[in-house]
Amino acid sequence: MRREMLGISAALTLALGLTGCGKGGSVGSDDSGDRTIRFVAAKYDDDTQPYWENLIKDFEARNPGYKVDLEVVDWEQMDSKVKTYIQTKQQPDVLNYNKFSDFARDDLVYKAQEVVSPQVLGDFLPLFADNAEYQGVQYGLPFISSARLFFYNKDIFAKAGISGPPTSWTEVEADARKIKKIKTAGTGYIPLGLPLGPEEAQAEFSIWAMNNGGGWVDDSGGWAIGQPANVKTLTYLRKLTKAGLTQPNPETTNRKDVFNEFAQGRIGMLNGAVFLRKGFIDTVDKNLNYGVAALPSQDGSTHHTLGVQDYLVAFKKDGGKNRASVRKFLDFVYQKDNASKFQSTEGFLSVTRSAGEALSSDAAYYKPFVDALDNAEFAPTDNPSWVAVDGAVKQRIGTAVAGGDPAKVLNEIQKTAEKNG
Repeated sequence: MRREMLGISAALTLALGLTGCGKGGSVGSDDSGDRTIRFVAAKYDDDTQPYWENLIKDFEARNPGYKVDLEVVDWEQMDSKVKTYIQTKQQPDVLNYNKFSDFARDDLVYKAQEVVSPQVLGDFLPLFADNAEYQGVQYGLPFISSARLFFYNKDIFAKAGISGPPTSWTEVEADARKIKKIKTAGTGYIPLGLPLGPEEAQAEFSIWAMNNGGGWVDDSGGWAIGQPANVKTLTYLRKLTKAGLTQPNPETTNRKDVFNEFAQGRIGMLNGAVFLRKGFIDTVDKNLNYGVAALPSQDGSTHHTLGVQDYLVAFKKDGGKNRASVRKFLDFVYQKDNASKFQSTEGFLSVTRSAGEALSSDAAYYKPFVDALDNAEFAPTDNPSWVAVDGAVKQRIGTAVAGGDPAKVLNEIQKTAEKNG
């Protein structure tokens, strides 16, 4: 469904200045059940695996007899990996993922209240907890959140004679044409980074579509992927691509590729995530002269951001024998010091009150992202059919800018949604 997270900035701002209710407790005596926990985590950047390895080492030292088997999977392979796990009944005990409702529908995962303590459950910011529900029951455990804004290279803009960031799509195109004309000793600058490859094509298209009055569903929650606003959006992106105003082959370009090139000073502007600074810019050029602004919209006046939320989910196994061990591990993960370290390590927005204080030391950077969440829209992750739609978008949406027909591509994805809905 279309999600307007009104009031979320106030909640997150509160989180920046508060500590939580205390550390999550354990379940108590745990003499029965499997003490080996298989954990599959998504790879956000090169710091992800070291973070989990250190946390697991600490957990095992504090809980003799328990063992956590860690597998870190790149986002490009995550969907296919998870699909294989489910089909072969080899799902992990705990999974870090961006979907959960299809697991809840199929009764594969525990309810949130079954695998974390009341202290942890109460520490989640309500709006993120609500976004983790399926049919009114919370199954997903909010883990990280992110927001998207428009990043632009101030030095490239100055060379092109552009005074400030674009607010409308007309200005985006005009600015891109100015950047393309800049003479350099090398191959020139890429005016606009447009990642429509399989890593996160659904997010990139969402950003443009929501700022043209489009989106995945209509006001009643029905699939509306082939709606005219979406066709116009994809046609606009196709126009930019054909005019050479984007990097070559957006349909095969992933988000991390354009983020890296932006950090290297080669891209003039793109839709960036809150973690772009921490995960890419700071590792390449901390002195990069860039700015952050609202995402441009078609009309230049109403600006929405894409809100992104990832989860931890706990799978039922062996008739529930793994529940106590999983709960002990998850309560440890959500302890204030552990959760806040992940936020600061990876550069995300917090989903808990207690971990929110990790952002307070750098409020100047994070505040625009927090404020933007007042007009955020999220993917319809509470709809189990989103899994199929998400996969179809990643496979097909880029073909429309490569040479396919935007209306035809979108209608094919619409049929996938209806088939699985």
